[in-house]
Amino acid sequence: MNLPTIDSLDVHGRTVLVRADLNVPLVEGGVGDDFRIRASLPTIEELRSRGAKVVLCSHLGRPKGVDPAFVMDPVAARLGDLGGFPVVKVDAVAGPEVEAAVAAAPDDAVVVLENTRFEPGEKANDPALSDGLAALADRFVLDAFGSAHRAHASTVGVAERLPSAAGRLLEKEVAALGALLEDPERPYVVVLGGAKVSDKLGVMKNLLPKVDQMLVGGGMCFTLLAAHGHEVGTSLVEESMLGEVRDLLRSEYGGKILLPDDIVVADTFAADSPHDTVPASNMPEGRMGLDIGPESVARFGGVVASAHSVFWNGPMGVFEWDAFRAGTEGVAAAVAQAEGFTVIGGGDSVAAIRLLGKESDVKHVSSGGGAGLEMLEGKELPGIAALRRWADA
Repeated sequence: MNLPTIDSLDVHGRTVLVRADLNVPLVEGGVGDDFRIRASLPTIEELRSRGAKVVLCSHLGRPKGVDPAFVMDPVAARLGDLGGFPVVKVDAVAGPEVEAAVAAAPDDAVVVLENTRFEPGEKANDPALSDGLAALADRFVLDAFGSAHRAHASTVGVAERLPSAAGRLLEKEVAALGALLEDPERPYVVVLGGAKVSDKLGVMKNLLPKVDQMLVGGGMCFTLLAAHGHEVGTSLVEESMLGEVRDLLRSEYGGKILLPDDIVVADTFAADSPHDTVPASNMPEGRMGLDIGPESVARFGGVVASAHSVFWNGPMGVFEWDAFRAGTEGVAAAVAQAEGFTVIGGGDSVAAIRLLGKESDVKHVSSGGGAGLEMLEGKELPGIAALRRWADA
């Protein structure tokens, strides 16, 4: 992909606005998980080392307007602790006061703007907000892969107004996922989970012709099992998707889809619900599936172990509850032990691999679940499309 990177961006003595992905969980007013902050540091540190003044912007959470619960102050504090550089937090996103604060900040400081979602023009890609953000800097770097699928003012609008390039994180993400789309080493195995097949059907359709096997667990597997004609009890089934799923299963690529052999079923959707393991082909009436069973874990693990390329997105069960975590943990362990090119995307999948302490055993842990899925669907992400215009300039 023809993507401009910061290698070609003249930043010495310039102010560079970086759209980072600092959307981290907050716990009791502090940062609960700094994975995304750490992932942003290489770009920040390289720009600083090349003589740039760095200004950061990011969204945080899903506030409906200005919300004190989602201010960027805890993120700015953790960034300074991790980076070891001075940080100046500004209590607005754009405007004359922000321009003055950026100009007054020491050259070695990193300026952190307020939550971009506090601005009503952010999600609408409002030209006035895009102009205001562009007025803060001489150059723009998009490093927020997790937001690159959104045509917002801070992702697309600024890139249309300033000389722009991809940061190191975005560059790494595009390279890893691009390898899975273009010329993956075989056997190539995709593991999909999560609640709804509707969230993943586009990915399934685009990847099935490219993969050797596709393993499906999580809540989405019950719609596929039901489409096969199996009894699934009270498990989650998207009735409106059954027709499309049947067509996919009956297509020339349907034989590549591997479904669970056994399921952990429970009486109710509760962490302490009585549960046991039953065949996936005949689940009891009145009970619901909440995880894949041990036979499925072993079978899925064997397929993953023999693969040379692996992409995993989505848990195999209700990962938040101990009783229904074994399937996800088993797949996580198999992916970590696989010797090929392994990529993990999606919050729960990343959480599982980190819970096992196996994050370093995976070749690439993606910071953007939704963006990664859209890219693997074959879509061009708006943020990346905006950058590519500068590659041709």
